[in-house]
Amino acid sequence: MLWWGLPYFAKTSWSEVFDVPGTVPPWKAALFIGLVVAGLYCYTFVMTGAMPGLSHTGALILNVCGSSVSNLLPGGGAVGLAATYSIAQSWGFSAASVTTMAVVTGVWNVLTRVALPIIAVLGLAWGATDLPTAMREAAGAAVLSGTAIVVIFAVAIGTDAGARAMGRAVDRLVRLVRHGHGDTVERALTGMRERTADTVRTGWLQMTLGMVGFFGLYYVLFLLCTETTGIELPFGQLFAAYAIGRLLTAVGVTPGGLGVTETGTAAALVAWGADPAASMAGVVLFSIFTHLMEIPLGAIGWLAWSIMPKASAQELADAETPA
Repeated sequence: MLWWGLPYFAKTSWSEVFDVPGTVPPWKAALFIGLVVAGLYCYTFVMTGAMPGLSHTGALILNVCGSSVSNLLPGGGAVGLAATYSIAQSWGFSAASVTTMAVVTGVWNVLTRVALPIIAVLGLAWGATDLPTAMREAAGAAVLSGTAIVVIFAVAIGTDAGARAMGRAVDRLVRLVRHGHGDTVERALTGMRERTADTVRTGWLQMTLGMVGFFGLYYVLFLLCTETTGIELPFGQLFAAYAIGRLLTAVGVTPGGLGVTETGTAAALVAWGADPAASMAGVVLFSIFTHLMEIPLGAIGWLAWSIMPKASAQELADAETPA
């Protein structure tokens, strides 16, 4: 998808964009990195809202470490989840706390991603901009999938049967990626419904604002990347292309949706009349800072975790002891 699909759907070639990243001046590259770090810090509000007791520094380390693994491996989200468990539990957090955080932040992420195309469609319709059929279909799919997620989540935290079904699904995933540790997580999932409901009730506003800040700053970065490569489109159309890309990041066929995301975004830009080479260069530049940059940031995060103090054996045992 990245090597063949992206230039094919963007109606250009890699040779036309290879030199573009090298034209970005150092001050602008530093600005782009600053926006990425600021966006990741905004996301720490989502994680601290979903796991009381977690510091913003700890949340940032958890995020970049998990993301670096996810961005390196196909289906890396499962391995990233295992890394999140290992790091958080080394600080004394229980499997129950980490499981609740993973479930709640996962739902918040997906809901935000499916909301973006809906917002884009409303904005384009308000501005009387021609709306491609593909964009309307993407928004319709987002409405359906978003509604389904809300219903499933409400059932899971509202009924014991729903909570047990979700608990079994998460437990199977955890046992798949953390060999020999399934029993601990299975016990920790008891009472998950109450913990999840409490987390949503107390942290929903903080998590929502954190998501707005995260995706808002990344949209600013997207605007700057497209401006750097010479794309001239209305903000509404640029936001629609950005929304398509963020929705496609949920596709786990490639690491972090790499290739799929860029192809969808570039195809949308070209469909609205942007120059093909500029479109492809813009999405590649954006991907360099939002996808590839998380790998060295993750390496820094792993290094920071390795030198941070860890919980004692007694503290770990106490964390896993049911209250």
